[in-house]
Amino acid sequence: MSTAQRSGGVAWLRASMDRPLTSYQLVIGVTGLLLSLGLIMVLSASSVLSFEQYGTSYHVFGKQALWVVVGVPVAWLTSRLPVRVMRWLAYPALLGSVALIALTYVPGVGVSVNGNRNWLSFGGPITIQPSEVAKLAIVLWAADLYARKERLLGDWKHLLIPMVPVTALVTLLVVGQRDLGTALVLFTIILGMLWVVGAPARLFAGALVVVGGLVAYLASTDAERVKRVMSFLDPFADMQGDGWQAAHSFFALATGQFWGVGLGASRQKWGTLPEAHTDFIFAVIGEELGLFGTLVVLALFMLLAYTGFRIASRTREPFVRYASAGITVWLLAQAVINFGMVLGLLPVIGIPLPLVSYGGSALLPTLIALGMLLAFAKTEPGARAALRARRSNRAPWLRNRSGDRSVGGG
Repeated sequence: MSTAQRSGGVAWLRASMDRPLTSYQLVIGVTGLLLSLGLIMVLSASSVLSFEQYGTSYHVFGKQALWVVVGVPVAWLTSRLPVRVMRWLAYPALLGSVALIALTYVPGVGVSVNGNRNWLSFGGPITIQPSEVAKLAIVLWAADLYARKERLLGDWKHLLIPMVPVTALVTLLVVGQRDLGTALVLFTIILGMLWVVGAPARLFAGALVVVGGLVAYLASTDAERVKRVMSFLDPFADMQGDGWQAAHSFFALATGQFWGVGLGASRQKWGTLPEAHTDFIFAVIGEELGLFGTLVVLALFMLLAYTGFRIASRTREPFVRYASAGITVWLLAQAVINFGMVLGLLPVIGIPLPLVSYGGSALLPTLIALGMLLAFAKTEPGARAALRARRSNRAPWLRNRSGDRSVGGG
């Protein structure tokens, strides 16, 4: 390739990225790709389990597809909401999520799954995980709070109060459910919001020390958590016990090599890898689609992170800036924790991969958040005018098509 061709390619890329609707289109494109990949991999990873338990390979996939059918229109409706309505919903969302988390402590209402009392049962098959809603609620509430205090954020007291006490209370309620994975995501969101508004570095150092000490204490006082830590350090030391899941995750990734064993051909999903369609779906991707498939997933999340921070940096509205960055930090942190868990860089703490893993309680808030990100992309300079221009350009074509059908029908 000549120098002129390279220069032309770079110029084209810069021009494409500078277009007003680039962020808008990236949110739609990346979300659609991850959601489609997630449906395909949920079908593959859950097919054996579904057949064994329900007599059909499509049971789990059908439930996930139903959540997608519900969630996509909800995300689209969210993308049409004015920003002022989103801000108005911040406080009800926070209070509602706290109330729902508190209900998990009520006997007969709260349900324990894998040792974590973090589910609510409403009878029959209907269960929800309120802490998933709390992630989005904290982002919205903190963004609205900081937007109201925009001129006061030079004072550290306004950075911390009431944001840190309120969000710490929500996080402690989740810790009380024994759900350290979700608590870690909430803590990351809190730190991310403080970073976005310009909190000093010494504050982060102090927070990491305090939280690190708290996590060490909680881990050391619970036998099950001690086992998880020990199996994380050497999963093959007790491969038939606590190291089983991590070890078989490694086997899946190693078997896949670069191109994978083929879509649907996973061996680990035949009962040897627990939670293959939820927390460890990334391992099945690595087995069936190989290193290439995992790199594609990583690239998509990196592109989503770029898009979210791009929206935050280009908007003029403080609430949009803080909410965009908060949503991005949340989804990126959760993805990184999931990757680290599957790759053996973190203990097994039970965190789903956004948009890809099975689970409606996690999928619906994520799609709503991405709908908000789509709405925020419209606040970039020139975005609304570009959208109006696209609609007006399509209108004559639609009218001509309608006229042609009328003439033909006569």
